[in-house]
Amino acid sequence: MTDAQAAPAGRVRRWPRRLRRLAVLGVVVLLLASLPWLWTTLAARDHVHGEADAPAADVVIVLGTAVAGDRQRPGERLAGRLETAAELVTSGRARVVLVSGDGGGTSGDEPAMMTSYLTELGVDPRRVVADPFGLDTYDSCARAREVYGVERALIVTQSYHLSRAVTLCRHLGLDVDGVTARCDGCGPVLLAEKSVRDYFASGKAAWDAVRGRAPAVRSPADPAVQNALRT
Repeated sequence: MTDAQAAPAGRVRRWPRRLRRLAVLGVVVLLLASLPWLWTTLAARDHVHGEADAPAADVVIVLGTAVAGDRQRPGERLAGRLETAAELVTSGRARVVLVSGDGGGTSGDEPAMMTSYLTELGVDPRRVVADPFGLDTYDSCARAREVYGVERALIVTQSYHLSRAVTLCRHLGLDVDGVTARCDGCGPVLLAEKSVRDYFASGKAAWDAVRGRAPAVRSPADPAVQNALRT
């Protein structure tokens, strides 16, 4: 066999080894990327409930999301969260609703619409407190604890988002249990899309938690929740 013939054969034999190394590297990268998602999932495992078996707490926190296209009504997912929270109040498992969202977002004033919709659902407006600076999940949890003095609460959002919300709030010192929100308009494609998005969002959640990020907007202590509980 000539040297010219042996050289390609050697290169061919080296390719399987390189492919195995690349495969191992890919698995390692995937595992590292999945660690934040595993953290949020496992840490919340014993604190996630359905609407029917939710425990009781004085406060239920509702996380904001997109409003409807007309900017006058909550979107389907936001409506589902509010309907679940209203049922928790009606059934006596919560007394005050803290609605937390972006008051100046491009889709409209989330907390204002949330408050209005809860009133339509029969919740006494004196029992609703609005935080217009819950700009993301981390901020909503941090501000509930730091600004509104909430120590124990239920938190309501859809299933794909719930573990991350529960884990962040508990990491920030709130004793929370999550309640899966209704999601009548959530088809399988939407749920898959949102689950993938939340998988990647868990990385930011872990980074925020590790570095102890302060909320984007700092506010003085607000007694609104405590006042509402005395109503």
